[in-house]
Amino acid sequence: MSCPTLMDMSGFILDSVSFSILDELAHAPLEAGMSLPKLGKRLKQGASVVLRQLTLMSDATIAGEAGPGWVRIERTEERWVAYITDVGYACWKDARDQQTH
Repeated sequence: MSCPTLMDMSGFILDSVSFSILDELAHAPLEAGMSLPKLGKRLKQGASVVLRQLTLMSDATIAGEAGPGWVRIERTEERWVAYITDVGYACWKDARDQQTH
């Protein structure tokens, strides 16, 4: 699984905000994910801004188009938790590798 460029095969662009989110989630414990408040603090963004971006990065259907599926959002007890998916990890890794070359 990979993203050959900063754009995945569906045409979704991995912008700097999306990359920052994937970067944080890629370094989080895989099974634990990262809570929305913690992710927001690390990105210096409000929870609503982060949730909106995560929704666009998930596989949610918006205006009849499914998202790229880079992240998964779950409500665990009383908190929202974000997880990176295999597709998201591959895109993050490819983008990171492109930045270092």
